[in-house]
Amino acid sequence: MSNILQELTVDALFDLSHTQAAPLLTQATYPWEVLDELGGFIQSLGKTLGADYHSPTPHVWVHKTAKVAPTAFLGENVIIGPEAEIRHGAFIRGNALIGEGAVVGNSTELKNVILFDKVQVPHYNYVGDSVLGYKAHLGAGAITSNVKSDKTLVAVHDGEQDLPTGRKKLGAMVGDLVEVGCGSVLNPGTVIGRRTRVYPLSAVRGVLPPDSIYKKQGEVAAQI
Repeated sequence: MSNILQELTVDALFDLSHTQAAPLLTQATYPWEVLDELGGFIQSLGKTLGADYHSPTPHVWVHKTAKVAPTAFLGENVIIGPEAEIRHGAFIRGNALIGEGAVVGNSTELKNVILFDKVQVPHYNYVGDSVLGYKAHLGAGAITSNVKSDKTLVAVHDGEQDLPTGRKKLGAMVGDLVEVGCGSVLNPGTVIGRRTRVYPLSAVRGVLPPDSIYKKQGEVAAQI
């Protein structure tokens, strides 16, 4: 496997000790490969959860220590982990595995996502068909765009080669400890390596290496 393809793997992007989705992700080479199976996995996992979880509606499981605002919407196939916070007006459409201590903020919409423990999507975010690693943070208004404007299948692009995903809908694979600045757009098929920082108001496409700073297209600096 080439270096660039190695950067895109589950092992390169995530510490699986920080998610209940570990049994699903360990079966995949690339994280987007699990998205079609996520709903079924959540249903199976939910049925095994113990007395620390309650089920307010069918196919929704909420840990007793989680805080869910009364105005939040919870669709089908949702697990909300310990100490997670779902704030007012959050729209969790479905197929969402939300980790321990995660924050889903006001007017944030989730669909077909894995949020690792301590992820923060706290203000006006859209996260669809995406995986966000441990302690990843999206600033206010940052979104994952998950469909190309021409509706063709998404490929992960590194500037030199494309890796076809076979998916029409694919958001972003965001590694552990990534910081994404306010108002940024992560275009379909974006992959961001661990600990990388993205400047506010960025339009990101392709692969960003770990431990880097993204300022604008073509200007990526190594962190000191």
